[in-house]
Amino acid sequence: MRLTSKLPNLGLTIFSKMTQLANNAGAINLSQGFPDFEADPKLFALVSKYMQQGCNQYAPMQGVPMLRERIADKVQELYRATYDPASEITVTSGATEALFAAITAVVNPGDEVLIFEPAFDAYVPVIELCGGIPIYIQLKFPDYSIDWDEVRDNISAKTKLIILNFPHNPTGAVLADDDVTHLIEILEDTDIVIVSDEVYEHIVFDGYPHLSLASYPELASRSFVISSFGKTYHVTGWKIGYCLARGALSRELQKIHQYLTFASNTPVQHALADFMLEKDVYRNLAAFYQHKRDVFERMLQASRFKPLPCHGTYFQMVDYSSISKESDVDFAQRLTVDYGVAAIPPSVFYHRKNDYKVLRFCFAKKDETLKEAAQRLLEV
Repeated sequence: MRLTSKLPNLGLTIFSKMTQLANNAGAINLSQGFPDFEADPKLFALVSKYMQQGCNQYAPMQGVPMLRERIADKVQELYRATYDPASEITVTSGATEALFAAITAVVNPGDEVLIFEPAFDAYVPVIELCGGIPIYIQLKFPDYSIDWDEVRDNISAKTKLIILNFPHNPTGAVLADDDVTHLIEILEDTDIVIVSDEVYEHIVFDGYPHLSLASYPELASRSFVISSFGKTYHVTGWKIGYCLARGALSRELQKIHQYLTFASNTPVQHALADFMLEKDVYRNLAAFYQHKRDVFERMLQASRFKPLPCHGTYFQMVDYSSISKESDVDFAQRLTVDYGVAAIPPSVFYHRKNDYKVLRFCFAKKDETLKEAAQRLLEV
């Protein structure tokens, strides 16, 4: 059988490759972004309760009503933004599904989409499936800031969408007030839509606030704002996310969503609705992960690696230029095999494979895992 691939240049993701290499080498896996510790037992008990109560059939397409109401309450409390839980909040099968539905809802053949690199790898394939054209703008190394003049210069009559991801994976950069001001000014008098990937909204450090686009009426009216329960509650494998979107944007997203998954896991949605009342869990998440970042960074101070600024997410970018001139892909592979620590080479997040001699480590791990990994890195 001969098939014409719609994504001919894509193969196995770097996450799968590095995890497989880590498993084969018996390495500590700091490459893929998932915790090696368990979630709160209360959450597991709630899932079991709703399973036993018979909540095992299809949920409503938009999501369990109580969960949507709890999301609306949280967004109102944190961001002073009002979203109608009946029509402007959609529960999805992970943030990745929400991203697919949002991009697909608005991008047509020939439309241009602005992407900031290094870019999480779920964006460009969807743009290309829709016939859109990715326009790449590089965050400025080493602080990964946005050059807003470059953004302005790359907007054209064909620009349909801008994809933002802050707190930023893989770099840990966060938005500042000036960034939001520039964005509002640039988009004024345009019909450009935004997809704002905010899955690390509760993981922001060093006193920085999370600047959700939901907080700004000028931006919220044109934005799909996407988040993830997996990142917040340490249950990435449950694949439950959600999307906030106004009126017409929400309706178009739901048209796609209903034919992707229709509805997401029912007992888990009920459990999450109850667990959201435990507000200290997400309120304390930043401090929880800042501790882990600090543990990892302190341990690396005696090494030849140089941590770059990280103000959000659970990823740490580390400069290895004083150690090796190898490509980041080659160095990441050698580090995994020879020293037993797996990382992600960030050049894979650039369409031109830009290599700044840095690696991305995930610190969403037990303290003992981080300390053991750091001890091995001290030997490099």
